[in-house]
Amino acid sequence: MSRRFRSLVSLLALAAGLSGCGTVNEKLSAGMGDYIPQWAGGLPADAPPRPGTPQYDAYIKERERKRLMPAADRDKEEQAQKGATGSTSGDAVH
Repeated sequence: MSRRFRSLVSLLALAAGLSGCGTVNEKLSAGMGDYIPQWAGGLPADAPPRPGTPQYDAYIKERERKRLMPAADRDKEEQAQKGATGSTSGDAVH
């Protein structure tokens, strides 16, 4: 009977250890994308900020402002932003 008891205790300890790894990995994976470079599978440069940060609140306010804006004004603003960055489709680099 003592061998059966030791086997049961060992199995329970192994199960408890594995269940602990699941919660640790869940918390680590939520934030690791911020630190991994894009070429290695991290977040792209144009990804929105994480919820719960001040940058996220500003991002949501700006998105809501653009959503309430008439389509014609929104298009003009997007064209002005593209013109300010200097990117045009005719300047392809070969």
